[in-house]
Amino acid sequence: MITERVRVSRDVLLAAVFLVGAFIPGNGTFAPVLGSDQRDQGTNALTVVLILAMCLPLVLRRSQPALALGIIGVAWGTYQVLGYSPSSAGLSLYVALYSAGAHLAARRVEVAAVATVAYVVLSIAISRTDYHEQSINYVTFYPVLALFWLIGEGVRARARSEAARRVAQKREAVAAERTRIARELHDVVTHHVTAMVVQAEALPFLLPGNPDKVTAGLGTISGTGRSAMKDLRELLDVLYDPGTEIDGERAPAREPLENLVERARSAGQAVEFVQQGDPETLPTGLGLALQRVVQESLTNALKHAPGSSTTVTLNQMPEEIEVSVVTAGAAALPPGSRRPWARSGRGINGMRDRVAAFGGELTAGPEPGGGFAVRARLPRRPAS
Repeated sequence: MITERVRVSRDVLLAAVFLVGAFIPGNGTFAPVLGSDQRDQGTNALTVVLILAMCLPLVLRRSQPALALGIIGVAWGTYQVLGYSPSSAGLSLYVALYSAGAHLAARRVEVAAVATVAYVVLSIAISRTDYHEQSINYVTFYPVLALFWLIGEGVRARARSEAARRVAQKREAVAAERTRIARELHDVVTHHVTAMVVQAEALPFLLPGNPDKVTAGLGTISGTGRSAMKDLRELLDVLYDPGTEIDGERAPAREPLENLVERARSAGQAVEFVQQGDPETLPTGLGLALQRVVQESLTNALKHAPGSSTTVTLNQMPEEIEVSVVTAGAAALPPGSRRPWARSGRGINGMRDRVAAFGGELTAGPEPGGGFAVRARLPRRPAS
């Protein structure tokens, strides 16, 4: 990104180039002239002053474009009325008009109106001198000057549009990041906390006759809590520093599916894990999506069908991966075994979004013979 100091340096260089060029003989070929080209006034001290006044204000063309246009316009108009020979310093008028169109932020209409009135006054003044020309020439020269202002307007409009686009992109990126973090928080909190709550609810029934099982249950709760804290810490790192990378041994996708199954078993769920095909190391994003599908499905089984048999089937094929989590119906569960805190949340929608991001499909719903099933298909390569 160009800094303000660099911009100022460029404007200073531009003013210097115009100033040096103005004193090179024969430089007035393309200079803007209002009135007759036949000028008989020789160079004097006032000529030098007017040339300086036309060139030096270019330094202010970005920071104070109206002031720069005013000084340059008055100097150029005086130069025309006095009949001095055409000078390339007059080209600075075009630059000043462009700069006003591109950089003037306030009172644009007023400045344009004042500039127009000044041009009319200048045309009348020149028409009363020996350097006058046909009236139509004054009329046709005005659109030429206005064109440079309009070019600046176009550049300004494009810059504003680009700035608005960048702001919109930033907002979209922030919204996407918030959605991603919210989804991760949902997955981490619901899975780990559900397992901890189920374990804690079971402990009173194990006392005082099964101290070994109580000790094991407390160990499971402690381990689950540590795992939850680790995952939450990763997400908080991202919140504090959006550029934080989650990789290595700390990456959530590194956790094997066997760990999720074992955690659900320790919480009292009868889970069977079946693997088919050739197990291969999956890309981090795909592995995380697969893990979250299984994690959320097991969490739902713990909440809505505690104690029911659940089968997790993973089939890794060359072109795609299929995973299903099928939980037997909970109709025969004893009264009061359902958790009052278990309610439908954002889990299924979150799973569907994750799978869809990789071009896959996810279905979730009741089974014909009772129970509930979540089935997902994830292609190994994203759809083109």
